[in-house]
Amino acid sequence: MAEVNQKSGNEPFWLTKSLDEMSPTEWESLCDGCARCCLNKLEDEDTGEIAWTDIGCTLLDGESCRCRDYDNRSATVPDCIRLTPTEIRTLSWLPPTCAYRLVEEGRDLYWWHPLVSGDPDTVHAAGISVRGRTVREEDYPLERWEERIVSWPEEDPAEEAWEDV
Repeated sequence: MAEVNQKSGNEPFWLTKSLDEMSPTEWESLCDGCARCCLNKLEDEDTGEIAWTDIGCTLLDGESCRCRDYDNRSATVPDCIRLTPTEIRTLSWLPPTCAYRLVEEGRDLYWWHPLVSGDPDTVHAAGISVRGRTVREEDYPLERWEERIVSWPEEDPAEEAWEDV
């Protein structure tokens, strides 16, 4: 886990506040920009098991790893899930590196998180983001999504493996 980013002896907000206590600005800053949550997933109807694909949401910009229309995303993608503290507690498919999940579990952020590193590109440099690893949803009809199943969104890199990146 990351070293605590201390300023003037104060712990950072993500170590002192619950998700429910965060301001909208703090909440939004928790997103590391990995875009793993913006990958389409398949759920087995019988077991509830989730399979990740490398197919990005129609609004995902695969290079910036940002939503092309964040403020209006629900209008374009009706099944887009708006993350809230309640959703964080119930979603089983959030990546293990997700800052919202880490904070909810009482854990610190990884060294590559922009709030720790001070650099929004460290999430990409560390290989955590989906940058360059997605295909467009428009290019794959639903019946072909099984061809695009991947396991890397579930990876939780050991800090030792990423220290030299």
